[in-house]
Amino acid sequence: MSSESTKTVSPKTNDSPAASSPVPLIIRAVVGIALLAVLIWGIGVLIHSYSYESTDDAFIEGHVATIGTKLSNTVQSVLIDDNNEVKQGQLLVQIDPRDYEVQLHQAQANYDKAKSDYDRDVALVNTKAISKEDMDTTQAALNVTEAQLEQARLNLEYTHITAPMDGRITRKNVEPGDYIQTGQTLFSIVPHEIWVVANFKETQLTHMQPGQPATIQVDAFPGRVFKGHVDSLQAGTGARFSLLPAENATGNYVKVVQRVPVKILFDETPDVLALFTPGLSVTPEVKVR
Repeated sequence: MSSESTKTVSPKTNDSPAASSPVPLIIRAVVGIALLAVLIWGIGVLIHSYSYESTDDAFIEGHVATIGTKLSNTVQSVLIDDNNEVKQGQLLVQIDPRDYEVQLHQAQANYDKAKSDYDRDVALVNTKAISKEDMDTTQAALNVTEAQLEQARLNLEYTHITAPMDGRITRKNVEPGDYIQTGQTLFSIVPHEIWVVANFKETQLTHMQPGQPATIQVDAFPGRVFKGHVDSLQAGTGARFSLLPAENATGNYVKVVQRVPVKILFDETPDVLALFTPGLSVTPEVKVR
């Protein structure tokens, strides 16, 4: 009689280290928190993009006054240099005044003579000693010499080239001893009045209008934010006022998103305003809603 061996089967247990490790729970928690953070960030970006419009195609702009001369003569002295700060009325360049002083003395003498003749003839015309035609001739001569005297005074005044406004000297192109010609550019003055010209896409202008608040970041001063507001929108795209406007009636038209210059003014006078110069790159952001 054969005996059968009895096999004992142990029940399977689920006590492996991997199964009981808390690491998967931690990973799931971290991933969940990360997804939540991304979701919150994305909602914030969506809300911000809905309320604000921004562009990096923007620059500081300002007036530039080109200063020339109304006379042709020798420069006697130059009292400025590049980047000097000047005040309105300050003498900047002195042209040799001697020729114009002589002209003024001569014009004054001619006027005095004509005035004396006029006063004499006024007394004589009442006595019928001279004719009306002679009196008219004397009057005309007085008017001519008076105009010449005024012109001589102006020419002498033009030898003093003064600053028409406060600002900073740029592109100086004159030295003592130079012989300058009428209309020649001597230098430029950049006033302290500045603003931002931001070229927004036409699709960003739907809700943009004057008076809306803006913040301005200047590349030259990282980490600082300046307050401003929209002043106006240009009445036309930048391409429309370019030197060679696009000709779209050629049959091969490709639609391109146009940009419109928007003028933004600073609300405050920053302590670095004197260092702001036309041409600096900025990034404005306008609150449109």
